[in-house]
Amino acid sequence: MLRAIGSACFLSSSSCFAQLQKLILCRYRFAVVVRSHRSASIIPGLLFVKRRASNCETCQMLLAKQPSLDGAPLPPEDELMKDEVSQTVNEGPIGTGSANATLQCEVEQLVAKADKFDGVIVDPICLPKDVPTFVTRLHSSLANWKSKQKKGVWLKLPTENANLVPSAIEAGFTYHHAEPQYVMLTYWIPDSPCTLPPNASHQVGIGAFVLNKKGEILAVQEKNGPLKGLGIWKFPTGLVNQAEDIFAGAIREVKEETGIDAEFVQVLGFRQGHHVAFEKSDLFFVCILRPLSSEIVVQESELEAAKWMPLDEFTTQPFYRQRRMMRKMVEICIASSKGIYKGFSPIELDTDPRMRSSVFYCSTL
Repeated sequence: MLRAIGSACFLSSSSCFAQLQKLILCRYRFAVVVRSHRSASIIPGLLFVKRRASNCETCQMLLAKQPSLDGAPLPPEDELMKDEVSQTVNEGPIGTGSANATLQCEVEQLVAKADKFDGVIVDPICLPKDVPTFVTRLHSSLANWKSKQKKGVWLKLPTENANLVPSAIEAGFTYHHAEPQYVMLTYWIPDSPCTLPPNASHQVGIGAFVLNKKGEILAVQEKNGPLKGLGIWKFPTGLVNQAEDIFAGAIREVKEETGIDAEFVQVLGFRQGHHVAFEKSDLFFVCILRPLSSEIVVQESELEAAKWMPLDEFTTQPFYRQRRMMRKMVEICIASSKGIYKGFSPIELDTDPRMRSSVFYCSTL
């Protein structure tokens, strides 16, 4: 028999362990209590378990698994009975590992945690699969969160829960953004203007100015896009990937398109454009890189051609002489190569000792 009331789970046989693992996947505030056939004692921070039952299979498994459970510290005892989670597992005799074990969920609300802005984040792992149960719990949860004066609700629905989307929309949720693996919906509870942050508003691109010691620029002709078939030579350009730094994106794009290994030097400037792709804005960073190799290998899926081109020949193309924005970009690139213009160099810094470092671009002192 395994019974979970609030943040406590009571385990009476080793065959409950598989069900217990499923509960722990919900991650939020689960403390585990083992009631074996002998008295129990405390493992600080997570587990109550019988220490003296060295030959108890349940205790041994729990002790072995304990470091990887990643559970939260135990809540105060008076909170254990206040939680709204109640789950039971019924099974056969102790130690039989009955295949008839069933999990009966009596949870009336969705599993969720509070965010730092008085909002709520629903746990996508613990979502019910069937629509009626989801609808019941969703409406009960919304009423509860409203009574607690919560604000925004974030509901992430993975692909396997796509059948829940229409019900969420009917309940008043709206689309926020989508990724290949999920759709994110939001709900604003107060009777006031919504202050949830909108979806990402910009895409980020780079242009790479690569000049060798002969005064030749790395130039490419596009096989696709607006410059296709026009015979215009341009910088290697491309979009920065998610979670990719600007300097790393520039190095990658040069390598992918031309096969040239390059060292990032500086960001020279950037351009912001609007309504570029699906009503989103665009940030385009002009970067200067130093070539570390010279043999060009053309990315045939993206380019018609690539070559080292004399700088004067590149800059006299009508495409650059007739467009002030493009002309300015080329001018600062040339000025930087001559040492009369200083851009921004990447410096990796910690914003918080507990978090991974990030890159700050600045002019060196």
